[in-house]
Amino acid sequence: MTITQYPLSGARPPRPMPAWKIGFYRQCRLWHGWLSALAFLALMFFSVTGLLLNHPEWFGDNTVPVESHAQLNPAELKGKTAAALGALFTSRKLVHGVYGSGDIDEDLAQLRFEGVTGDTSVTLDLTSGKADLAWRKATALTVLNDLHRGKNAGKAWKWLIDLSAGLFLVLSLVGYVLFFSMRHRLATVLALTFGSAALLGLLFLLFVP
Repeated sequence: MTITQYPLSGARPPRPMPAWKIGFYRQCRLWHGWLSALAFLALMFFSVTGLLLNHPEWFGDNTVPVESHAQLNPAELKGKTAAALGALFTSRKLVHGVYGSGDIDEDLAQLRFEGVTGDTSVTLDLTSGKADLAWRKATALTVLNDLHRGKNAGKAWKWLIDLSAGLFLVLSLVGYVLFFSMRHRLATVLALTFGSAALLGLLFLLFVP
């Protein structure tokens, strides 16, 4: 004969968790472990670069532009738009970065190229074909900041950012699901969740201009 003992308060003990739910939470813990191994390196990178991006005043920019010159055939410049001129310089590997913007004023073209490794500005005389180039080499800080934002980093790096963002989201959701396996702490978890959401909303309303 089995005798079941209950607390003096008369409350019954919590019902045992169903087998399917135990397996589900076990699988979530497994996924969370593997996703953490994949995501933490990227998470640390984007955390550090995000901090540096938010505080550019911590580091000074003492880079000096490197000047050079190029000679083009004036005949091949005739009638070209600023974008076409930019493509011409890029195809001949005369500049660092990709074409960003440009202006043409009569016989003078001003072209600007942007890249993770640095920016190049070009002043081109359309009559003589002479081009003056100034390349400002990127510092380690600007390289990290551009990689964080995906600015001029190419499609492959942008895909990496998208993949990392999706991985962080799934990792966070799986981790949050695991909180529901701790039934005795569920009320605390929910209180912290809604409290954090309220705090973020309050910060936005009161301090974001």
